Amino acid sequence: MTPVEHPFWVWALFFSVVFVALFVDIGIVNRRAHVPSRRETVGCSIVWVSLALLFNVFIYWQVGYHHNDWALAIAQAKLFLTGYLIELSLSVDNLFVFLLIFTFFKVPKKFQHRVLFWGIMGALILRMVMIFAGAELVERFHWIIYIFGAFLVYTGLKMFGGTDDNFEPHESAIVRLATRYIRISRHYEGEKFFVVKDGVRTGTLLLLVLITVEFTDLVFAVDSIPAIFGITTDRFIVYTSNIFAILGLRTFYFLLADLADRFNYLKYGLAFVLTFIGVKMLLPLFAEGLLKLIGSGDSSGFAGFLDRYLKHEYEQMVINISLSVVVSAIALSIILSIMFPPKIEKKADDDDEQAAT
Repeated sequence: MTPVEHPFWVWALFFSVVFVALFVDIGIVNRRAHVPSRRETVGCSIVWVSLALLFNVFIYWQVGYHHNDWALAIAQAKLFLTGYLIELSLSVDNLFVFLLIFTFFKVPKKFQHRVLFWGIMGALILRMVMIFAGAELVERFHWIIYIFGAFLVYTGLKMFGGTDDNFEPHESAIVRLATRYIRISRHYEGEKFFVVKDGVRTGTLLLLVLITVEFTDLVFAVDSIPAIFGITTDRFIVYTSNIFAILGLRTFYFLLADLADRFNYLKYGLAFVLTFIGVKMLLPLFAEGLLKLIGSGDSSGFAGFLDRYLKHEYEQMVINISLSVVVSAIALSIILSIMFPPKIEKKADDDDEQAAT
C-alpha cells in the first residue's frame, strides 16, 4: 500500500497531544516523586490506552475526510491498531530488563517513574531518527525489507528456543563506557541526575541508570521497528503507533512489574508474531521466485494468484490477516499464562508447605 501523505497540522497535533500528555503526567500527576498505588496505575493505564485508541479514531476520520476514501481510512486505522499492538506487546517484554536494571542498581521505587519518563523523552528522538532513516532506506533500496524479514524470523526462532542472553548491567559495555568518560558518583542524590561536588559537575547514580535504560530501549528498538515495517512503511503510522506504545510503558511497568514473571507464555506469543511478520515480509521474494520458476506466461490459477498478490490486489486481506494473527497470538499467550502458571510458583508453594510441616 502506498504511504498516505498527512498534512503538517496532523503531525503538529500528534506532537501536541504527546507533549501535553507528558506534561500532565510529570508536571501534575507525578510532580512529586512517589510510589504509584495500584489504583493510580490502573487508572493511568486506561488513560494511555484510551488516548491511543482515540488517536486511531482520529486517523480514520482524518484520512477518510481528507482523501474522501473511507476504505482507505479503515485500512489506515487497522494498520495503526496492528502496529500499536505489536509495539505494545514487544514493549511489555522490556519490563523484564527494566526490572533487572532497577533491581541491580537498587533504584528506590519513587524515582523509577522519573527515570522511565526521561527515557521515553530520549526514545521520542532516537526512534524518530531510526524510523525515518529505515523508511528512507526501504524506499531507496526495497531489498532491505527482505533483510528485515530474515532478521525477524531469526529473532523469533531464537525466542522460541529460549536462548535469549541474560542482560547483566555490570557487564554492559554502555555502563563501562559511561563511567569511563562521565564523572559519576556511586550514590543517589534524591531525584537529581547531576550535582556539584567540589566545584565539579558530577552525574549521580540515577544518571547511570537512565543511560542504561536509554541504551536498552535502543537495543529493543532494533527488533520492534523492523517488526512494524513488516506491517507498513508509512512513516506516520510507524512512528505514531510506536510512540503511543512506549508512552504507556512507564505506567504498565508499575502495573505489571509484580506480575511480569507470571506471563510465562508471552514470549512464545511474541516469538510467533515476530516469525509471522518476518515470513510475511519474505513472501513477495518467494512469490517472485515461484513465478519465474513456473513462468509468468503460465495460465494456471496458481500463477494468476501469485501475480495478483505481487500487484497488491490482496492488500486488504493481508491487513486483516495480520491484525487477526497479532491479536490472537497475544491473547492466546496471555490466556495460557493464566491457565498454566509457571512451575516455579508451584514449586515455591510446595517448599513452603513442606517447611510448615
